[in-house]
Amino acid sequence: MSEPFPPDGKEVYYARSLGQAEVWAVPTLGGAPRRVISAWFAIPSPDGAFIYYVKPDSAGIFRAEKSGLNEELVYNREGTGLYFIPLLLFPGGNDLLAGGFLPGTEHKIRFYRINVASHEAGDLGEVSGNQGDIVWAEPGNTVLFSRAVNGLSNIWKYSLQDRSLTQITFGTGPDHYPMPDPGGKGIYFVNGKSSVFLTAYHVQSKESTDIALDNATQPAVSPDGRRVMYITSPAPERSELWVSGIDGANKLKIATGESLGTGSWAADNLHLSFFGEAAGKGTKTYIVGADVSGLRQLPGTPEIVGSSVWSADQKSVYVTGWEKAASTPTIWKWSVDGSNLEKFVDNCGYVWDADRGGHYLLDVVLSGEKIGISEVSISDRKCIPLLPGVVTFAATFARDGKSFLYAVASRGEVTIYRQSWNDGKTIGAPQVALKVPFAFPLYYNGNGYDFSRDLSTIVYVRPGGHADLYLLSQK
Repeated sequence: MSEPFPPDGKEVYYARSLGQAEVWAVPTLGGAPRRVISAWFAIPSPDGAFIYYVKPDSAGIFRAEKSGLNEELVYNREGTGLYFIPLLLFPGGNDLLAGGFLPGTEHKIRFYRINVASHEAGDLGEVSGNQGDIVWAEPGNTVLFSRAVNGLSNIWKYSLQDRSLTQITFGTGPDHYPMPDPGGKGIYFVNGKSSVFLTAYHVQSKESTDIALDNATQPAVSPDGRRVMYITSPAPERSELWVSGIDGANKLKIATGESLGTGSWAADNLHLSFFGEAAGKGTKTYIVGADVSGLRQLPGTPEIVGSSVWSADQKSVYVTGWEKAASTPTIWKWSVDGSNLEKFVDNCGYVWDADRGGHYLLDVVLSGEKIGISEVSISDRKCIPLLPGVVTFAATFARDGKSFLYAVASRGEVTIYRQSWNDGKTIGAPQVALKVPFAFPLYYNGNGYDFSRDLSTIVYVRPGGHADLYLLSQK
């Protein structure tokens, strides 16, 4: 989701995708960045006096002065079942236009007008569209945004008064990020197509192989390092789960859905877990063979699923998920023999791996005060910090089981560290295991990378594509 410019246009806001949830600003003409607020999304008021924002660990919309001080709650979403983000300020600055959505329905926007003083919300109707590029057409009355219809993304206008939709741009698209010209010349918008290659880098030979070319993300390498599963997005609101050899050969499509995510491989290098979101129905978790055999759905999956990991004996799957309207994740356990899901550990992070002895899970907290790598003791169901403060996306036990590996991105490079570990305790300080000779994103619509447990192969996403700026003249 894009961050807006402050009203004076002197800075550009941006959010950090990993680490402490913070919005920063950098001068438009260059200079040192500054921290604006602890939040994962923020918008300024038209006069620049206030900032409206949401935090990952709280169920509400907040307002603070532009200095970041004197925080106050504007709207509390508890009990609604919806997740809210601030979108725009109505003329006068007394009302906020917010977007609400249910888990798994991020492209279904329900508009609300929230009064800043009374903290009450009025329903303004629901549409399908992209929350990340909503702007005023006629301030207070209509908004512009991109939405996909029959696989084509164009710019549309929505009336908050009569709740009508009007198509503004036509053609194959995709059209995004409408920007009304301040002088009334028309509407600027971006037309272009992104592409995301999935590439395997072989450390010893220093050679690279493209595995997939169709907007592929969320790679998960099998324990033996021979295969990888990943997600492709061939069309809006459609994704596919694939498995291929680590060299890109022998591709096999496993599943198709509205929004899919990779889970993990079982120790037998055959079975895998994945999850899928369906509009209005939350997230469902599945297990299946890499040969498309034995597809099963886990009963009672939490409302939102963030990760899933097989136990060492393959009798259970551990799932990180959120209950309805919850602000912190819970780890759940599901027995493969058909038992129902049970709550396992509250308020930890994302589970990423299980040790071979079946005693511990590796867990990563991505933001907040508890950020870092932790472990979950399976016997006493406790979350135990291992490397507090480490900013990474995932952690994996090495092939020997005597250490775990994690990647850190810094100043245009990626370093993979090894932390010695035995029976739930770290040994010594982390050591550099591999300095990658190029950069890649740790996060890109989910995890942007994975590597084999012996560090012989790194699989990562390579974003690309093209975009052009157009002006639709006002008639």
